[in-house]
Amino acid sequence: MNDKLFLAGAAREDTTPEVGTLLYGYRPDLASKSVHDPLSVTALAVSQNGQTALLLTAEIGDIQTALCDELAGEISLHCGVDKRNILISSTHTHTAPNLSGTVGWGDINREYYEKIFLPSALKASKNAVENLTPAEIAVGVTESKVGINRRQQFEDGVIGLGQNPHGCYDPLMTVVSLRSVEDKKGILNLIHYGCHGTSAGLAEAVSRDWSGVMIDRLEHETNTLTAFWNGAIGDVGPRLTNGETTGNLSYTRELGGVAAADAVRAYKNKGGYHTGELGIFKDTTHLPYQKMPTLEETNKKLERFENPETLINIDRLEYEHYSETKRFLESGGGDIPEAFAFDQTIISLGDVVFIPFPFEMFSEIAVRLREYSPYPYTLCLSCTNGYNVYLPSEDQLCRGGYEVGCFMYGSLFPLANNTDQNIIKENLRIIRKNRSEV
Repeated sequence: MNDKLFLAGAAREDTTPEVGTLLYGYRPDLASKSVHDPLSVTALAVSQNGQTALLLTAEIGDIQTALCDELAGEISLHCGVDKRNILISSTHTHTAPNLSGTVGWGDINREYYEKIFLPSALKASKNAVENLTPAEIAVGVTESKVGINRRQQFEDGVIGLGQNPHGCYDPLMTVVSLRSVEDKKGILNLIHYGCHGTSAGLAEAVSRDWSGVMIDRLEHETNTLTAFWNGAIGDVGPRLTNGETTGNLSYTRELGGVAAADAVRAYKNKGGYHTGELGIFKDTTHLPYQKMPTLEETNKKLERFENPETLINIDRLEYEHYSETKRFLESGGGDIPEAFAFDQTIISLGDVVFIPFPFEMFSEIAVRLREYSPYPYTLCLSCTNGYNVYLPSEDQLCRGGYEVGCFMYGSLFPLANNTDQNIIKENLRIIRKNRSEV
């Protein structure tokens, strides 16, 4: 087959856990009692000029960075695709098993990963590669109010999780549609939008959350495999009619219906199909760290905690952060790295570019990056190729709140306050460098 042809293939496999599996996102002891709607992993393979890339989306909360790296290695060996050419995203539903292992939220469910998730991810990836066929692409966009800024500021100034109608969110929903050149049959509808998967709240049921209703509707309308890739979610929750950022499964169905109508509208807004053009841009991203605190400052922070063994969630994360900092400082420290460095792979399909973030980044970061990007459709992907909790915009750090706490305590070496600007600059550098070399 001609290497210059743009090829695409897609496949989906079931990843639904057994009833009784612990669910990730709220309490570490919350177990499922039923399956509201099944989970899956979907793989999109694209190939051109001797290069092949894979973009996976998994209906899971998050995937720990080390585990995600392990998964990418397994997929690479199984499918013969360069490991650096693989993007693995999580939809961030809060009613799925734990593959995150974030301190305070419970351990990674290795049994689920090895028996159900990994085999399905491998099968979907291989089938997508084997399904590669000459393809063409079209893009449709609409405005959607499925999401709303969730950093609600109360009368006393405290920031809590709720709805903030004055705050930033990204209103654009994008549908990237790929179809076969030969028979014009759909290959995949890729829906992109940024919003937390928390509409189901503490439901004791496995669910894809609101995006599941949207996926099913567009798939039914177009008779084409459809999947969801989540955008900037760090400060965006579902716009529920109860005024909160969590609800129950009735709210999931309600908001999912709104999302479904928006996705169908975006699909109908798409322009004509045209041949795609694959670009794979790789480099290393460097994000500077903050200065480490003193041992005296660290000890004062730890004095506030009583009965740390009972702590969960953000309180446990903060305690473990200062405990680890104390151990590091008491041991004499050692070499303190200047920056958090990670391998970055950006994939473009003609006018569309996918920029992965191993964070839950705030919406303003994606909006700004899109404004500066040379691509008409710049789609930032949260929780992709790893997970390093939240990435706020610098203007929100002074307000505090849950997300800011996670940013501060999520690792031994906290990132600099202006990491939002640093990561925008780094991604633009990689894009521009690679475009100039083409």
